[in-house]
Amino acid sequence: MKIKSFILPLFIVFFFMIVSFLGGGCAQIGIPTGGAKDTLAPVLIKAMPAEGSKNVATNKITLEFDEYIDVIDLQQNLIISPLQNRNPSIVAGPRSISLKFRDTLLPNTTYNINFGNAVRDINENNVLKNLTYVFSTGNTLDSLMLSGTVILAETGEFDSTIIVMLHRNAVDSTVQKKKPNYVAKVNSDGSFKFTNLPADNFKIYALKDGDGGKTYNSLSELFAFTEEDVSPKNESEINLFAYAEKEAPINQSSSSVSPVKKVLEKKLKVTNNILGNKDLLEPLELTFSNPLKILDTNKIYIVDTFFKKIPAVEYRQDSTASQLSLTTKWQPETPLILIIDKDAAEDSAGIKLAKTDTIRFITKRKEDYGKLVLRFNNIDLTKNPVIQFIVGNNVKYAYSILSAEFTNNMFTPGEYGVRILYDTDKNGKWTPGNYLKRTQPEKVVALPQKLGIRADWDNERDINL
Repeated sequence: MKIKSFILPLFIVFFFMIVSFLGGGCAQIGIPTGGAKDTLAPVLIKAMPAEGSKNVATNKITLEFDEYIDVIDLQQNLIISPLQNRNPSIVAGPRSISLKFRDTLLPNTTYNINFGNAVRDINENNVLKNLTYVFSTGNTLDSLMLSGTVILAETGEFDSTIIVMLHRNAVDSTVQKKKPNYVAKVNSDGSFKFTNLPADNFKIYALKDGDGGKTYNSLSELFAFTEEDVSPKNESEINLFAYAEKEAPINQSSSSVSPVKKVLEKKLKVTNNILGNKDLLEPLELTFSNPLKILDTNKIYIVDTFFKKIPAVEYRQDSTASQLSLTTKWQPETPLILIIDKDAAEDSAGIKLAKTDTIRFITKRKEDYGKLVLRFNNIDLTKNPVIQFIVGNNVKYAYSILSAEFTNNMFTPGEYGVRILYDTDKNGKWTPGNYLKRTQPEKVVALPQKLGIRADWDNERDINL
């Protein structure tokens, strides 16, 4: 009996193994996949008071969602309009957010609470974008809107860290002393929108708010204003041109620490910017290893292969007294010799060059450059347009546009960003605005496409403005 009781179960196991094999996997055992990935953001299923409520008297708002949520950087995302003097207290539960005002709610006022992108589900981080809750302490809900674009005046580009502010019953100094009534964030394309506004007149400003105070208190902050008041009853788009009147100061780790003095090199050396053949469009630059106390440009000169001096060479020393630029009308495919006499320079320690330096070089060919022709449609020549060619974030070349067609027969090959500066003061460069004088900054239009220049090629393009 013991043998039979052992054999029977073994036979049954063996039988099912054969059936499984012959069945071609019809009874395969697999691991559950868990279903499709959750791609849905949380859904607001209940609000207390209900969204869009009127005559609200409570100072506490509770929002409930259909799944477990996570709240990220709420204080940075949250915008309450009208703006509060004190931030509300916020408690986030597993499926809810409770917000309690610490300021007294204004009577007959529509409140708009925008949570930005702070709310997301806890498992897949699906963001509930721009969650907005609106209620009113009066009998009506304000529904007017105001929208527009903030453009960086110097570059024609956008900055999504800028905020736009509305002040009610304001004088010109209000933006420097008081917080605004309404605030909106700028999107990546420069656009902004206010909703649920009352039918009123406002002063409007844009600000890159460095200290979080929402007041214009530094000339190095990006700022924009309009000369006239704005009203949400006017449906036209508002363009604000942001500028910084002064450059931001360089951050110091400690104001009590004096800047470290540069240690002088024991020997005075000089280097140059000649890499391969000499560029026809750039100056020849000499860089000394130490700042110079004495510089005699008569002992630094360029000669041809017959040692005849090249005429009309201009010399310019930079503010650090360590760099010298030599500019002239360079002729193509010309062998030249740069001579730097050992007595031409002396640093603050009285050290001179060890020996006279002789540097031979050849200038580039005309074929190393491209011809550029740009034809402008709808350009306003009365605004003194200047075309700027951008490399990185810097203006590499700038030329006044005097007609509807711009031609340059020798242009350095490469890829450039292109901007049009409307140089109203005719000084050849961008000029910022001044809020105290109520002057707007000069405007720059950035063209959307890069411009590629090929050597020994006719590079032509039509530009629509």
